[in-house]
Amino acid sequence: MRNVAERAVEATAIAPLQRLEDGRISLLLRIVRFLRAMAHVVEGLATIVAIFPWIRKARRQAIVRHWSGRLLRIFAVETRVQGRHHQDRLRGMVLVANHVSWLDIFVLNAVQPARFIAKVELRRWPFIGWLIAGVGTLFIERSRRRHTQEVNRHVGEALAGGDVVAIFPEGRTSHGIDVQPFHGSLLQPVIDVAGHVQPVAIRYRLASGSPTIVPAYVEDVSFLGSVWRITAERAMVVELTFATAIPAAKQHRRALARASETAIRAALGLPNHGREPGTPGDREA
Repeated sequence: MRNVAERAVEATAIAPLQRLEDGRISLLLRIVRFLRAMAHVVEGLATIVAIFPWIRKARRQAIVRHWSGRLLRIFAVETRVQGRHHQDRLRGMVLVANHVSWLDIFVLNAVQPARFIAKVELRRWPFIGWLIAGVGTLFIERSRRRHTQEVNRHVGEALAGGDVVAIFPEGRTSHGIDVQPFHGSLLQPVIDVAGHVQPVAIRYRLASGSPTIVPAYVEDVSFLGSVWRITAERAMVVELTFATAIPAAKQHRRALARASETAIRAALGLPNHGREPGTPGDREA
C-alpha cells in the first residue's frame, strides 16, 4: 500500500484536473447514454453467443473492432492515434499499455483487436465480464504463481496461432497522471517466440484538450458508478501513442518490462524513474 506522502503528492496533482471537468451534460442525456451503452452490451453478448461460433477469426475481429468503436461513440469518446503499430505478427506481438480505465480495453480493440489478460475477478462481473470472456480474454489469478505459468502457456499458444495479445503490466489502474512500475511476469511467452512488444501510451483528455481523470477506474468506485461518471462528459478524447516495437528475442522479461515502461513514459512526457518492476500501485486490474 502506498504511503501517506505518495497519496498527498497524487492528491495535489489530481486537484487541478478535477476542477477542469466542466463539460457536463443534462441528466436526461446521461440516462439516454447509459441505456444505449447497456443495450449495446446486450447486443454484443447476443452476437458472441449466436454468431461468433459460426464465423472465422478475421470476421470476429472485424466485429469486435466495429462494436468497440460504436461503444466509444456512445460515450462521445474520440480516438486519436499517433505512431504505427507493428505489422509483423508471424512471430507474435504483445501490446503493452498503461492502465487507466476499463474503457482501455475497448479503446485498444477499436484500433487493434487483441486477446487481453485480466484479473479473474472481472470474469464474474455481470455483462462486461461475460462480454470480455466471450471475445477470448485470458483471466489470471495474480495471487497464484502457478496460475501465472498456466496463463503464460495460453499466451504462447495464442501468439503461435497469430493472435495479438494485450497486457497492462502495471497490474492495476491509476488516475493516468503517472505510470506505475511495470511487471514482466507475463512477457516471457513473447520472448520465447522471439516476437515483438509494442508499447502503447493511453491518455484521456476533454474535447478542449485539457487532461481529465473522469475515465479513471480507481479507489472504491463501482463499475456502474464509473460508467455513470463517464456519461456526464459532453465529449472526451483518448490519445493512443504507439511507440517503436521492441524485439523480444533474447531479452530478459524485467529488461523488456523496463524498456516498455520507459517508452510509454516518454510518449506521455513523464520522467523516467528507472524503477524496478514490482512497486505497488493503485487498483488491481
